[in-house]
Amino acid sequence: MLGQIAYALPFLAQGFAVTLWVSLLVVVLSLVAGVMMGVGLVYGPAPLRWAVRIFSDTIRGIPILVLIFFVYYGLPAVGIHLESFWAAVLALTLFKTAQVIEYLRGAVGSIPKGQSEAAMAIGLTFRQRLAYVIFPQAFRRFLPPWINGVTDAVKGSALVSLLGITDLMHAINQVIGRTYEAMPLYILGAVIYFVVNYALSLASRRLERRFSFIRE
Repeated sequence: MLGQIAYALPFLAQGFAVTLWVSLLVVVLSLVAGVMMGVGLVYGPAPLRWAVRIFSDTIRGIPILVLIFFVYYGLPAVGIHLESFWAAVLALTLFKTAQVIEYLRGAVGSIPKGQSEAAMAIGLTFRQRLAYVIFPQAFRRFLPPWINGVTDAVKGSALVSLLGITDLMHAINQVIGRTYEAMPLYILGAVIYFVVNYALSLASRRLERRFSFIRE
């Protein structure tokens, strides 16, 4: 068993690097897009709010596997050709963006309206109200579900192997095809995913304590 793991480690290291790269891209891109669209959902004009709401509800209602196949096989039908890597990243980013929109909507919506009204009363502009009043308070409520979403992004990245991308999961299957020993490698893969997500969970707890509300 140890010999099989030692043989597999170089291949798994390469696949793990791809998994981390996919996860990082998805997390960063979805955070930027989700925050911008979330602000539009909460504060934008009616047409923008409806557009963001339709996008969010539609994407969240589609299974992520279906979304990946739709982007990879469907976009070429309208003349958009993406490599398998970027098709997978786009599909996962769309799915995660829809979730970030809801995280932000819930966090911002939980801030009492009196906070914004008080900021208006002292002459703060819209951007200043967001930067100095709304977002600092909403961040504390946004952080826990977002960190949980990050761990979901890491686990969901395993689906990119279905497009032939050599991530950790695909590397495991390739090694199994050579050694015909599945269980030790699947256990090793599960341990790697667990270590990454457990580290994220620990970081989440520390951040929550760091930014927690002062309780009287």
